[in-house]
Amino acid sequence: MIRRGAVALAHLLTSLVLGPATFVWALVTTLVSGVLSFTYLAPPAFLAATWVTRRIAALERLRAGVQLRRPIESPYDPLTGTNPWVRGRAVVRDAATWRDLEWLLLLLPLGVAGFAGVIAGVVDLATILAPVWLWAVPNPYLPPVVDWLFNTGAGRFVLTAIGLALAPVAWWLVTRVARLQARLAVALLEPGPRQRLARRARELAVTRRRVVDAQAAELRRIERDLHDGAQARIVAAGMTLALADRKMRTSGQPAREDVHIARRQLDEALAELRRLVRGIHPPILTDRGLVAALAALAGDAPLPVQVEAGELGELPPAVESAAYFVTAEALANVVKHADAGTCTVTLTRAEDVLTVEIRDDGRGGADASGSGLDGLRRRVEALDGFLSVTSPVGGPTAIHTELPCAS
Repeated sequence: MIRRGAVALAHLLTSLVLGPATFVWALVTTLVSGVLSFTYLAPPAFLAATWVTRRIAALERLRAGVQLRRPIESPYDPLTGTNPWVRGRAVVRDAATWRDLEWLLLLLPLGVAGFAGVIAGVVDLATILAPVWLWAVPNPYLPPVVDWLFNTGAGRFVLTAIGLALAPVAWWLVTRVARLQARLAVALLEPGPRQRLARRARELAVTRRRVVDAQAAELRRIERDLHDGAQARIVAAGMTLALADRKMRTSGQPAREDVHIARRQLDEALAELRRLVRGIHPPILTDRGLVAALAALAGDAPLPVQVEAGELGELPPAVESAAYFVTAEALANVVKHADAGTCTVTLTRAEDVLTVEIRDDGRGGADASGSGLDGLRRRVEALDGFLSVTSPVGGPTAIHTELPCAS
């Protein structure tokens, strides 16, 4: 409780200090931009001013986030291109730019209004600490009651008791005013409903393109594997059987050896088809479930792998498949690159989100933007999931995946 009160008091004090500076900055930049709006220099000048304004707004989001104890998302649309005139016009059209200016202008009156909370907090703190400082400022000309409170030890301790009694009221006032300021900042500096929808639409468009690309690449891989593997073996078996048939018709010789060769070729083609099917969707997932499939993966790994799983319930097949392939690829990377001694796979489910974390004690330094991990990220994002990689040099490496599994 004391910490929250101190944070709230610091918020109000910094608002009181920042308010005049931000008000002057917003006023000057608005006037200068208005004067330059009739010239060719308006877009780049406004772009430069907005760069500073957005840094101040980022500081305000940080202060509000500390007060509300949650991160505040940035609302700005991405700027494309390098032409300062084009970028400047895009900044002018961005609604978040004008909300930043609005907040910078409002911070001064809000800071002044919040001064009441600062006074309440400081006065209450001074009252509690009365025995420490009142002895240094004696005043013999005070009225009797006030003189007793200020200039006697008993009176000073009575002031301390009063301050302690009023501390909850002062704490409530300081925290309430600070949270009100922070909420107003969030209302202006956080993305609005339209921005969230537009941002979500852009994210879904990017995800859709990635899914289409991934599906096309997967189809090409399947086609290549079929052409180079099973199809070639089946064709070879057909040719072997055709030769055996010709040998039996022309010379009457037995073709047992050729039949054995064809059978072996067909067996190899069947094994190739099974391998291909496992690459698309492992049958063990359907037969035994995700935990058993991961346990089988762990058993085949050349290093000790521990699988820890809580109560997962029924999972959608697509989620099971994604979790399986993320784990399989992560274990393959551990074996190839990590030089690890052990690895742990942890699965938990909370609020219809399946979390999979693969952690090893290897040397770290994994490239999160590499093709392998990027492919896993695309597979996860196709299900509206999230994948992050933490791999400092020296280890350990942790791959954290969250997959929505609501039906």
